[in-house]
Amino acid sequence: MKAKHLIWLRRVSQGLFLAFFVFLLIQTRFPDAAYQDYSLVVSGEQDIRLNYPGSFFFQLDPLVWLTSFLSGHVWLQGFFWAVAVLLLTVFLGRFFCGFVCPLGTIHHMAGAIRPSLKGKAMIAANQKRGSQKIKYFLLIAVLVSALLGLNMAGILDPISLLFRSLALAVFPAVGNGIKAACDVIASSDMKPFNLLGYGAEVIISPVFGYGYPAFQTGWLIGALFLVILFLNRIRPRFWCRTLCPLGALFGVFSRFSMLKLEKDAGACTDCQKCTLACQGAASPGPGVAWDSSECLLCFNCFAECPEDAITFRFRWFPGRNKGPDMGRRAVLGGLLAGVSIPFLGRLDGRIYRVSDPRLIRPPGSVEEKNFLRRCQRCGLCMKVCPTNVVQPALGEAGMAGFWTPVLNMTLGYCEYTCTLCGSVCPTRAIVQISGREKVERPIRIGSAYLDRGRCLPWSGNGPCIVCEEHCPTSPKAIYLRPQTQIGQDGVAVTLQLPYVNLKRCVGCGICENKCPVKGRPAIRVMAAGETRSIRNQILLDM
Repeated sequence: MKAKHLIWLRRVSQGLFLAFFVFLLIQTRFPDAAYQDYSLVVSGEQDIRLNYPGSFFFQLDPLVWLTSFLSGHVWLQGFFWAVAVLLLTVFLGRFFCGFVCPLGTIHHMAGAIRPSLKGKAMIAANQKRGSQKIKYFLLIAVLVSALLGLNMAGILDPISLLFRSLALAVFPAVGNGIKAACDVIASSDMKPFNLLGYGAEVIISPVFGYGYPAFQTGWLIGALFLVILFLNRIRPRFWCRTLCPLGALFGVFSRFSMLKLEKDAGACTDCQKCTLACQGAASPGPGVAWDSSECLLCFNCFAECPEDAITFRFRWFPGRNKGPDMGRRAVLGGLLAGVSIPFLGRLDGRIYRVSDPRLIRPPGSVEEKNFLRRCQRCGLCMKVCPTNVVQPALGEAGMAGFWTPVLNMTLGYCEYTCTLCGSVCPTRAIVQISGREKVERPIRIGSAYLDRGRCLPWSGNGPCIVCEEHCPTSPKAIYLRPQTQIGQDGVAVTLQLPYVNLKRCVGCGICENKCPVKGRPAIRVMAAGETRSIRNQILLDM
């Protein structure tokens, strides 16, 4: 196949996979059909499920599969695709990086936008560097950490990083900006502008989310994403060369690749155009051995060579390519980091001693130790949540649980029969349950308690029955008792005082979310009483 045909094949493949990734991200939301017939959600008669496989790219990801297998000791359904990708890497090399990976495609495009280095400076930048060993350090660290029971791979895994960055930072930021502009236009007294503002918001909401979604640490997630994009101005595909642990995993397996680069030393004029165009600093030029572990299969060197001195051919005879240059320091450092992270991450006592009362996991979550073994911090459960209650953890779960999902009831509440978070979780850190099981079992994620000093009826400052009105359980977990109190003016007033029945409360948090006392609501949910933890129970007969 000619070089220009391979280049166009790569571009088409990159474009299609990136478009499919963005499409699945947009579709990872509460289905429109459920909005149209909301009785399905309220009754729990029919489970709400997505129409598209939102976890498809995660099932293609060998790093997600391998770390989940090492840490959780489970074979995840659908992850045979990841094994197939690894097997194809043995035949083709890092084809995933060059043809499939949506984050790699974004870096490829970012590096092509007015690069800061050109000519001889770019040739020098495209030489093999010691910094490219960092990705092997990170790979070894996450694998050893997973083996010791703490799965941190999702923080740096490219599929998890891209989904988390787009879903929790980029799309909400862009959507909120557009909606703010639409609100200004809709507030106009001129009817055409008014209709334009409302119409535009109806069109963009399915893409960027309804309302104004907010995610704690969203600014940090977005800032890190912008930084790694900016690094492409320093080195083309800096992330792929230097930091990507998935790329390092592919680099290890590509040593056995049967697709090999061949150089015709007699035809080569040492023009260095192949080195200038190389995306992975894989040493395609003359006088040095081609490094298959760094080659991203962009085929730029093949296309740019004016003398046709470079070709890619399949060689079926046994033999290995040049092995990945990990470096002894990177290996030893990765081993040390992999052993240290799980133990240091548990020193805060959140796992073995007393957990944070704010650590409320989504319904269906497994016990905390197993949760940290499986969770990839990908953001799928946060993106699909219809009420924006599922948030990336900051300090609630300690260092070991950074960016894992927690529920923040001031931002939303857990819809009574909704189980979408469990249906999209790629590693079953959140087990898939039915809406009927969630209600009838029931699945408890916490317990509500009253702060009587802030509660309007209990403090004698006024009548309020909002929490009791919104409580979804049947019979209600929040009930009222009338009590007559004497006000400051000496007039007797009968108020309805709310109480919480812990045997009925499931911790959904709608009472906290709807409480009129804002800032720090008068009724709040704590993790105590959650179904997933035996040692975190309140009542012995629950």
